[in-house]
Amino acid sequence: MKIEKIQALRGPNIWSIRRKKLIQMRLDLEEMENYPTNKIEGFRERIEKLIPSLITHRCSEGVEGGFFHRVETGTWMGHVIEHIALEIQTLAGMDVGFGRTRETKTPGVYNVVFNYLEENVGIYAAEEAVKIAEALIEGKDYNLNACIQKLKEIRERVRLGPSTGSIVEEAVSRKIPWIRLGTNSLVQLGYGVNQQRFQATITGKTSSIAVDIACNKELTKRMLHDAAIPVPIGDLVVDEEDLNNVIKKIGYPIVLKPLDGNHGKGSSINVNDWEAAKIGLEHAQKYSRKVIVEKYITGYDFRVLVIDNKMVAAARRVPAHVVGDGELNIQQLIDKENQDPRRGYGHENVLTEIEVDKDTLELLEKLQYTLETIPQKGEVVYLKSTANLSTGGTSIDVTDMVHPENITMAERISKIIGLDVCGIDIMAENLTQPLKESGGAIIEVNAAPGFRMHLAPSEGLPRNVAAPVVDMLYPQGKPFTIPIIAVTGTNGKTTTTRLISHIVKSNGYRVGFTTSDGIYIQNTMLSKGDTTGPLSAEFILKDPTVEFAVLETARGGILRSGLGFSQCDIGVLTNIEEDHLGMNDIHSLRDLTKVKRVVLDSVKKTGWSVLNADNEYSMKIAKDLDSNVAIFSMDENNPHIVKFAKEGRITCVYEEGFVTIKKGDWKIRIGKAKDFPITMDGKARFMIENVLAASLASYLYGFGIEDISNSLRTFIPSAQLTPGRLNVFKFKSFKVLIDFAHNPSGYEAIEDYLKNVEATKKIGIISGVGDRRDNDIRECGKIAGRMFDHIIIRNEKHLRGRTEEEINGLIIEGMQSSGKDVSYEIIPKEIEALKHAIGMAEEGTFITALSDVISNAIDLVQEYQARELLEEDKNL
Repeated sequence: MKIEKIQALRGPNIWSIRRKKLIQMRLDLEEMENYPTNKIEGFRERIEKLIPSLITHRCSEGVEGGFFHRVETGTWMGHVIEHIALEIQTLAGMDVGFGRTRETKTPGVYNVVFNYLEENVGIYAAEEAVKIAEALIEGKDYNLNACIQKLKEIRERVRLGPSTGSIVEEAVSRKIPWIRLGTNSLVQLGYGVNQQRFQATITGKTSSIAVDIACNKELTKRMLHDAAIPVPIGDLVVDEEDLNNVIKKIGYPIVLKPLDGNHGKGSSINVNDWEAAKIGLEHAQKYSRKVIVEKYITGYDFRVLVIDNKMVAAARRVPAHVVGDGELNIQQLIDKENQDPRRGYGHENVLTEIEVDKDTLELLEKLQYTLETIPQKGEVVYLKSTANLSTGGTSIDVTDMVHPENITMAERISKIIGLDVCGIDIMAENLTQPLKESGGAIIEVNAAPGFRMHLAPSEGLPRNVAAPVVDMLYPQGKPFTIPIIAVTGTNGKTTTTRLISHIVKSNGYRVGFTTSDGIYIQNTMLSKGDTTGPLSAEFILKDPTVEFAVLETARGGILRSGLGFSQCDIGVLTNIEEDHLGMNDIHSLRDLTKVKRVVLDSVKKTGWSVLNADNEYSMKIAKDLDSNVAIFSMDENNPHIVKFAKEGRITCVYEEGFVTIKKGDWKIRIGKAKDFPITMDGKARFMIENVLAASLASYLYGFGIEDISNSLRTFIPSAQLTPGRLNVFKFKSFKVLIDFAHNPSGYEAIEDYLKNVEATKKIGIISGVGDRRDNDIRECGKIAGRMFDHIIIRNEKHLRGRTEEEINGLIIEGMQSSGKDVSYEIIPKEIEALKHAIGMAEEGTFITALSDVISNAIDLVQEYQARELLEEDKNL
């Protein structure tokens, strides 16, 4: 078997709108296509022995053991690999269950699709599932435990931490979109101007001064002391002399901790003699030259969490420990404790496995114990000097037991330090009494406190502490997204996108839009190239200045990694025509329709899908969309338009020369099409279609008729504003048209326009696209033969697996079938072809260059225009 390609889909896609995280693996079964599982001796027994938990997979049988039954009766290896990939992720602590395996048009080649939680894990699972299947086929041993451990390690390396993850989960539950910024825990919630950022539990609202204060333990302690909040007595030391002086003042027991430490690193607690104090100083100074020495406060370790100046949770933290039974030694007790199903690797479970480290050995040494020591029955042996959950500690929720005075004090502390998310460490016998009565004290104040102990305590009620963070970032009524209009289709996407963007901008919004020629914010190009995929969409949605997004969305990006957004307000489908067929398993208009409708399926239920009533495949999907549907047509008598009118629904039509919105039988005219420059005085019918689509989308969003009309009148097509979209350059005695048309439908649109163009001679410069079907190339040649008097055939820069002779032969075949005797010549280089055409132009000639490299062609034509003007100036 051979893996041809692995893709990670990250947004709504052709397999699922709701399940955005999918791995799509293109797998060639090779000779295994001839061997379903029932023809592989012993396969069922081997897979059940290696992965017995697969019995829970119901598969299409719908009952437990359904998958094993399919294996027994015979299924193909792609299906088996799908289930293995799902199960090894689940065994590694990432519960996933959605999968699909479908054969492509190429026999023996399958798309194996399954969901993932972490992208790198999903990709590894795909590769390893194939290896597992191969081992099972050959009857070889496979180390499944090593695979599971590797998956866990990858997950821990790339996943969001528990605190960050909990905030994201809470946001998702409220349908707030999110984007991970980089590979760490920096996350953006929402889009554009309405975004909020956070990292771990530091938010965009967190004061940097407050963080600096909290990180300076001595300053924190002084500020709290000055505010009459109980803190342990002590001082800063830098050497043994300082240490000795402080101990003389405060006495034993003491605590030593680095001034700039965190997570308990470098700390020593309950130190009772000079030798231990010196060791503690040396240990702390590995992290900070200055060391805090304080009186050790007896009691329990509590953490109080305050968010937005309100206490939301409290927990008692217990350091990792074991309890003796009089029989097992300490190492055996640790091993037994780690078998608790609540403990896991890293952050995968409620509790973390206890690891023996230097801190553990030092604590045991103080007790004159080793790992082989057998503690007495009931004896508690602490294995860590701090109670952090990340080192195996446990937590007990005590939120409902906190005394009102302690709640008030905690909320005061958050304001004194200035933290919006504040973790307060308290040492006290309890929190049910005011600290002044229990003798407790504030040990530390933490910026970016961990949430894990509150989200999943080992005892007591779990607290959803992520909810108040999201409440703080997005108070009730505050928007979290920006309006999004997504435009897809075969032809007309870019112009429709630009028209809508112009209307939006003219109505006072700061608009960001993506097109096949670049990414723009307020008409300023920020990135050049074909930017119609998900990364380009994210570029716009991540920009904090953008108030409105209009996103051209092409098939390539959808197939490659899904949409770059979860939902849009309006989805526009310009048309579905034959283009790019035979590529990426898209072989028919039906296949292409499935890709394009991903955009429409992502439209909010309260939003609108805008469809072309004149396009058969566009209308085929109108019946089963979840959103509202509105349609446009070049003919107000189109049966679909008539039906919508009877139902009182909204349409947009071209009638009697007007662009008109219809609500039932009521007509609201936006204006005469010929008054809108993009239509070329009403001669370019395909541009009128784009105006209809843009007008309808803008009207449905809520823009006024007059505002739409004025915007359309001020949209002046040009090589700068609409590069490659019907760009006409006028010379003294001839004209040149440059357009991006590259498929039969696009050629027909140009043909329709040229019928209205008066010219003594029409010269066409065309080429064939190497990765299109033979019939598509021939059809373009046939249409070119009809609309031009003379044709120059040139070659694309990238032949994409074909030879020049092969492509040119297909074009010529098409031209000769046009029924018109047209002359032609072959000039391979586009620039040379364009120079030749201009050189042979006579009075009244109209040259049409259907170019794939728009910028080069435009630059050359503009250079010739400049020369002509220069010559005219000289003659004056």
